[in-house]
This record gives sequence, structure tokens and C-alpha cells, in this order.
Amino acid sequence: MNIQRKPEWLRKKVNPGNQSNMRQLLGELRLNTVCQQALCPNISECFSCGQATFLILGKNCTRLCSFCNVEKTVPQAVDGDEPARVAEAVARLGLSHAVVTSPTRDDLPDGGASLYAATVAAIRSLSPATRIELLIPDFQGAVASLELVVAAQPDIIGHNVETVPRLYRIRSGADYGRSLEVLQLCAGMAPDIKTKSGIMLGMGETEGEVLQVLRDLRGAGCAYLSIGQYLAPSLRHYPVQEYVPPERFEWLRSAAAAMGFSHVESGPYVRSSYHAGNYV
Repeated sequence: MNIQRKPEWLRKKVNPGNQSNMRQLLGELRLNTVCQQALCPNISECFSCGQATFLILGKNCTRLCSFCNVEKTVPQAVDGDEPARVAEAVARLGLSHAVVTSPTRDDLPDGGASLYAATVAAIRSLSPATRIELLIPDFQGAVASLELVVAAQPDIIGHNVETVPRLYRIRSGADYGRSLEVLQLCAGMAPDIKTKSGIMLGMGETEGEVLQVLRDLRGAGCAYLSIGQYLAPSLRHYPVQEYVPPERFEWLRSAAAAMGFSHVESGPYVRSSYHAGNYV
């Protein structure tokens, strides 16, 4: 079933505010954001407030997930100066909480882990008080890559499972068990670093499947959780199967909290990086 008409709760009324300063800064420093590449519905709100999620390692992904708007073309060469430019942006924006992510780079020997580590170091150098959150790919399960990321000592390491195991065909190249293992390994390597994951609703999952994913994430040591509504970026992408009402998001928030998650954000417009500084 392909649902086109959005319900009232997804017709967000947001004053776009002044985004010019953010866009000018990103252009000047030649930086990408997942906000722009993923067509995030919260972009005007976040940009006008001086918030952005930085996308390192280029903007082209080596995987073909059918729900994601990030480009699937030949990846760009790694830019060794990018960490310094991200750090400068964080400093100039005065961010108390910075989120850094990337496309999946299966073409690189370490999956890009070394650039994640370099970005953490660069931010720490210019903004030592800033809380740093990394939203990483699975690095094809490579323990050495995960060790590089953990050794950089970010405050939060996130890796999204995105959906329930039955629907993993939409995550080309991904594996549900491997994603859980990534979270479990990170939590085991550094218990002081919070791990985080996210799931989208409205893709055809059942309530029982969602609850099992939440139990699996807790079993992997995941502390933080985001639950949001899937919105297809275009008609070419995997179609929305259901618009989930706000009360169900609230019910799942309570259910997740009862399972022991330290902090849960759950709502139609929630994204893994949305209000990321609120996770405590």
C-alpha cells in the first residue's frame, strides 16, 4: 500500500527563520550535512537555530538502501582536511553538542573510521567542552574500525538499525545481527560511552516486531533510542505503508523506557539527530 496524503499531525508548521548564516558557513567551509542530503523535514528549524549534523567522507554512499535519499554514485576521495573544517564550524557555531555522521564507505579499507577519529580529535582541540556524538555505519563489522572509533572517545556512538529484521531487504548490504553486534561491541569496549540507535515506523512493521527490536537493542547494551515516522523522500523510494499516530509513538516511548533505555525520543518528526543534545 502506497499512502500519499499526510495526516494533520505530519503537516508541520515551522517558521523557517533565518537559515542564511548556516548555509553561508557550510558553503564557506565546504561541508556537507545529512540534513540537506537526506531531505530532513526538520532542516529549517535546525538551521535557523544554528544546528546541523555534519556529513563527512563525502556525500555518496556505496550501498543502495531504498528508503534513503543520500546519493548512490561513485564515492568521493577522502578529504584529509575535512576534520579541521568540521571543528571550525563547531567552534564558530558554538555548539554544545555536535553530531557527525557519514555515508557508508565500503570502498575504504577501514570504512572511514580513521576520519571519524580525526574529526573527534579536531573538535576536541578547538572545542574541548563540546559533547560529541558519532552516528556510524556498520564498517562491515570490522572490529579494528570500531576500535579506532571507540579509542577517539566520543561521548555517544550511534548506529541505527532503522527497521525490523523482516524488512531488511530495504537496507541493501546491511545485516540486522551485524548492526546489533556493532552496538554490543562498542558498549563492551567502552562502557562509559553511551550507545544509541534508531528505528523508523510506517514501513510495514508490526507492533510485536518493533517491541522485539527494542528488546534486542537493550540486550546489546543500547542506552539511547530514537523512534520516528518514515517519510519517503520521493516516489522512487520505498513507499510509506502507514502514518503512525502520535499516541502510538508515546506508547512506544513508555514501553522503551520501561525496558531500561536511559533516554527515548519518540514522535512523528523524531530523527536520530533531532534534539540530540537532549539525550542525558
